[in-house]
Amino acid sequence: MTKPPHAGSEDPPARLRSIPEASVARLAVYLRKLGELAEEGADTVSSDELAAATGVNPAKLRKDLSYIGSYGIRGVGYEVSALVHQLERTLGLNHRQAVALVGIGNLGHALAGYGGFGGRGFPVTALFDVDPDLVGIHINGILVEHVRAIPEVCAQRGVTIGMIATPAQGAQSVCDLFVEAGVRCILNFAPVVLQVPEEVEVRKVDLAVELQILAFHVARKHVAAVGQATAVNGHPVNGAGKVLS
Repeated sequence: MTKPPHAGSEDPPARLRSIPEASVARLAVYLRKLGELAEEGADTVSSDELAAATGVNPAKLRKDLSYIGSYGIRGVGYEVSALVHQLERTLGLNHRQAVALVGIGNLGHALAGYGGFGGRGFPVTALFDVDPDLVGIHINGILVEHVRAIPEVCAQRGVTIGMIATPAQGAQSVCDLFVEAGVRCILNFAPVVLQVPEEVEVRKVDLAVELQILAFHVARKHVAAVGQATAVNGHPVNGAGKVLS
């Protein structure tokens, strides 16, 4: 069973650094599902149940949770509230996070208007753009300010995560302003590779690339379907594998 929230000390930096990035991504998925289970009143959950609910192999899930020192009890599983606490602590959600977004175009406006970030512990506290038609307006009660104010505003509001949703040509200069402001974690939606100091962590989200990956899977499924329709003993088959006359 996981340790109660008061037991032990914070995870040492060495342990946190030892968690593979792929496992960190899955930990976030586990936390989301556990939050849903907690809202439904669940006290415990087995590794098989949690794995099935998150689309992960049970052995992989147990390995992931072992990185944070959680092993559960055979026949009982994991205590939901304690596991939520451990995951939140590991993912840094027990500390205040503040997000700044730069680029209030179509994508940026949608991100700025999305209320789910705050509910998950990532309130958007600052918005920036260079368009005079956007600077000065309010979105969800937040004033859109000019990008030149990034260093001052981010420092004042304790911004820990910067999101860049600008065109490619403006992304690096925005990134530099974030770095100047002391922001060390950046989520980049711009189709460009950012150059940052070693201590700055950048996560890149390229929607076009993601669509291309999905297109690959569409093509692969099409090829498989065509292959399934090849002759069986000299006769073609349909999608259900039935021999056609």
